[in-house]
Amino acid sequence: MSVEPTQRPSLGRFLASSGGWPYLLVPFIPLAIALDVAGAAPVVIFFASALGVIPTAALMGRATEELAARSGPGIGGLLNVTFGNAPELIIALFALEAGLHEVVKASIIGSVIGNVLLVLGASMFVGGLGRERQRFSRTSAAAQSAMLLLAVVAMMMPAIFELVEGQGLPLPGAERVAYDSTVEQLSLAVAVVLIFSYGAGLLFSLRTHRDLFNPPATGDDEHGEPWSVRRSVGALALAGVAVGGMSEILVGSISEAAESIGLTEFFVGAIVVAIVGNAAEHWVAVLVARKDKMDLAVNIAIGSSAQIALFVAPALVLASFVLGPGPMPLVFNGFELGGVFLAVLIAIHVTNEGESTWFEGVQLLAVYAVLALAFAFA
Repeated sequence: MSVEPTQRPSLGRFLASSGGWPYLLVPFIPLAIALDVAGAAPVVIFFASALGVIPTAALMGRATEELAARSGPGIGGLLNVTFGNAPELIIALFALEAGLHEVVKASIIGSVIGNVLLVLGASMFVGGLGRERQRFSRTSAAAQSAMLLLAVVAMMMPAIFELVEGQGLPLPGAERVAYDSTVEQLSLAVAVVLIFSYGAGLLFSLRTHRDLFNPPATGDDEHGEPWSVRRSVGALALAGVAVGGMSEILVGSISEAAESIGLTEFFVGAIVVAIVGNAAEHWVAVLVARKDKMDLAVNIAIGSSAQIALFVAPALVLASFVLGPGPMPLVFNGFELGGVFLAVLIAIHVTNEGESTWFEGVQLLAVYAVLALAFAFA
């Protein structure tokens, strides 16, 4: 009796799968480089490089998952939270170097809003189709929502200080605003507090209460043959270089592309850049919600937002003191302050009961659409 050899999934089948679609955009990487070298129109370069970021971010996420799976829950969790928003952080660092402070701040706020409204809304909507309701851990969601709310409150204080004691809030169309050294030092102090809180959050979620945030994996979470450590590290390094290259091209074309399209850099940073940097992760949240794994979907949406507020934002403030034309205070404009505060309050409300329906997803998506429209008209 003959035994048929095990067949590996074909490349075409992988690219057509739920996890393979980002790699269909790989041709945009050399295309963006060629367009940039040829001096093409900034709008074309911007969209080509934006699409090129998506497969590099997906590769970075996959490599991180493979390393995490081989490192145990403690180190694995640390790897996930460290590299979870790496593409977005790299884009922001290039924008800092270029002096696009308001674009950086817009991308921070846009990421938080996008995760708690767009991603969570799409997850609840898609996951709720055909189901009366979906349930998830109310305790875990409440803990992450509380961390997010406290982080956002801390991020808002320099802006409130500047509104009361300084020259007021920046306009949405600004590129970089010069502030008094007092608010710069306040932002630095707030960044240090947020970083400390982030470290405490890691201890809470990875050690003292890791069962709450890291439920046991099931067989459905596996995707294909496991990668070796060497392959994972190589892929992570390759993805980092590719993300850096695409980010540099993307940031270099933002100003002229936004002007050509008729949109402000504020809208591009808050909506376009924020979505592009986490497109692959956003898709994963919606996919697992469809499989009725709402605990994981909520964890991705709320947890990623909390990481941005607790780690990415303060890290960028600290980096601005040595990178770019000058320090970047955490002084957000009125649209950003209103949008992020309302988004977080809504997220707390919809996750408070530990269950969701497709209609709640529609409502979250509607709020995101309204905020996006307001940002476009700003």
